[in-house]
Amino acid sequence: MKSVTTYENEKVLVLGLAKSGVSAAKLLHQLGAIVTVNDAKKFEDNPEAQELLELGIRVVTGGHPVELLDEDFSLLVKNPGIPYTNPILEKAMEQGVPIMTEVELSYQVSEAPIIGITGTNGKTTTTTMIGKVLNQGEETPKAYLSGNIGIPASEVCQKVSQKDLLVMELSSFQLLGIDSFHPHIAVITNLYEAHLDYHGTREEYVKAKWRIQQNMTEKDYLVINANQEELRELSKQTKATVIPFCTNGWSEQGAYELGGELFYQQEKIMSVSDLGVVGQHNVENALAAIVVAKLNHTANASIKEALSTFTGVPHRTEYLGMSQGRKFYNDSKATNILATEKALSGFDNTKVILLAGGLDRGNSFEELEPSLAGLKGLVVFGETQDKLITAGHHVQLPFMKKVNTMEEAVQVAVDYSQSGDTILLSPACASWDQYPNFEIRGDRFRQAVEKIMKEMSL
Repeated sequence: MKSVTTYENEKVLVLGLAKSGVSAAKLLHQLGAIVTVNDAKKFEDNPEAQELLELGIRVVTGGHPVELLDEDFSLLVKNPGIPYTNPILEKAMEQGVPIMTEVELSYQVSEAPIIGITGTNGKTTTTTMIGKVLNQGEETPKAYLSGNIGIPASEVCQKVSQKDLLVMELSSFQLLGIDSFHPHIAVITNLYEAHLDYHGTREEYVKAKWRIQQNMTEKDYLVINANQEELRELSKQTKATVIPFCTNGWSEQGAYELGGELFYQQEKIMSVSDLGVVGQHNVENALAAIVVAKLNHTANASIKEALSTFTGVPHRTEYLGMSQGRKFYNDSKATNILATEKALSGFDNTKVILLAGGLDRGNSFEELEPSLAGLKGLVVFGETQDKLITAGHHVQLPFMKKVNTMEEAVQVAVDYSQSGDTILLSPACASWDQYPNFEIRGDRFRQAVEKIMKEMSL
């Protein structure tokens, strides 16, 4: 960790805890700052705040009193999920108090070069792929994962050296709070419309994502998805050296898919069929990882070994195993139509029984119908089950069934399927009608699959 004296005896307010807030508060305390932590959760229900208090850090809990800003803070470090419309943030902006997220703090103290990954879809998978590839061969430095993937960057940055790499997943929320943040390599997986409730407009959302490259120079590398015209146009505005990846033909400078093979410039790296995960979206993710690996001089054999043994991130088209010829995949992270479309693109629909449904946000599923066409079966649950059944009728699916629980959904799918089929959970909906989050929904699916696979093996 770099020796940083910037924060000595400076009054800093950390707004919002969770993992990143706790980590940022501890780091600032270690750097000599006079830290106050403010979190909405009550102190008696707040073990994180209790832990920080024991370390000698001041905590204010049970709400966000605007009066805190009367204390002349020189910096505010915010939890990424707290919107800038929060009264404390609005007052801080009025007073000219700098506001940043903990990834900016992490950059300031990290000795290791940073590889930053952002985008609408595929961030976590691509980040994990990159980490696996970079750590595969002995010829590469140690790569540490951090950021939006669930590992606070302000924690990891303290243990990395100049010989290591800090691989950081970055959300649009985090990128809004950067200033000097400067990755050596940045990856933008794709751009679609998202988080408009936070950013207000698609334009503001894209601006937030594009901030990843704002401090990059011609000595740095910006890796973009050249399948998207929007990113091709944006890339003309950066000072960084642009390296594209695409799935629609040859690319002189970057990585590409051609005839079922993956290349980097003139070199064949591996076949698409050798990837450990399925779906066209995962081909794009793998190409991004290949570019980063080649920029770090990773051997082709190491790249192929890593990507062929990568079986996915939990809840993201995660392969759970096979029993009596049936394969099971957990894609609970598919909380919108686009994600389910991408998941289905990796399979032969005629052999897929899809499990879908969840929170009703008022939309129909007409957009999903082309991807549903040809499915062997559709098992639906949650608030949207009737809408999904209607969509299934529109494309004349041969088998559809409404169920109440995940366990029932898995049993119905297994009973209807046969050897060679795939049972895929890809809900196309948020989980909040039945589950606290998509992770718990995916865990319930995994548990149901493990139970039934055990029964099938008897």
